Amino acid sequence: MNTPFTQTLRDRWTLTGKKALITGATKGIGLVIAQEFLALGAEVMIVARNSEAVQQQLEEWKQLGLPAHGIAADVAQSAGRQAIFDQVVQVMDGLDLLINNVGTNIRKPAVNYTPEEYESIFQTNLTSVFEMCRHAYPLLKASGNSSIVNIGSVAGLVAIRTGAPYGMTKAALVQLTRALAVEWANDHIRVNTIAPWFIRTPLTEALLDNPETLAAIIAQTPMKRVGDPQEIAGLAAFLCTSSASYITGQCIAVDGGFSALGF
Repeated sequence: MNTPFTQTLRDRWTLTGKKALITGATKGIGLVIAQEFLALGAEVMIVARNSEAVQQQLEEWKQLGLPAHGIAADVAQSAGRQAIFDQVVQVMDGLDLLINNVGTNIRKPAVNYTPEEYESIFQTNLTSVFEMCRHAYPLLKASGNSSIVNIGSVAGLVAIRTGAPYGMTKAALVQLTRALAVEWANDHIRVNTIAPWFIRTPLTEALLDNPETLAAIIAQTPMKRVGDPQEIAGLAAFLCTSSASYITGQCIAVDGGFSALGF
């Protein structure tokens, strides 16, 4: 039955008519977010460094008649970011949603990092997000009802075993989220961060396949399991719908209770 009540719900729980840009979107969390957005009616542009992976994914969606576009580019490079937004303007002629998903990590003790490794982590995880947001700002402002979702990490909220530079970038991402949320609120741009714990993706597969590592992770997770990319994608989609229209400047952990665990 189609009633005014159910129609209102449909209007709130949809991304129909929205134009989304999603980075790191050919595998793992980024890919599942892109699939979620397409299923909810959004037009999507995906970004990844691997041209073959981008084209393969676009061909799959094209066969399903889905409104998807893509570009192979490196968000950690100025030229790559410029190419991305040139493509967005040319192909989509506007932007409502930006999902900053790209991230990298090198797990080792703090004293063992080289300057080049440190710089690479910051360029990929933090500088790229700052610059992507700045590039997107005119388009998001013109939208009049837009949303940025940054994919952070619980490593930005609490200490984990290794990867101090990674945790530093993710902590800074939370503060960037707060700053932009306040600065851009009058432009009707909402900005939020999602902070996952271990999610089963191609990037974490090697770690999670180690029985000792998996056991240690489970022991510190009240829900006694790792997460699924869909559990990140569902929150990302919610934060971009009108149902989340009063939520901005927040960091929401998706971690099975890990960051709430005390003694």
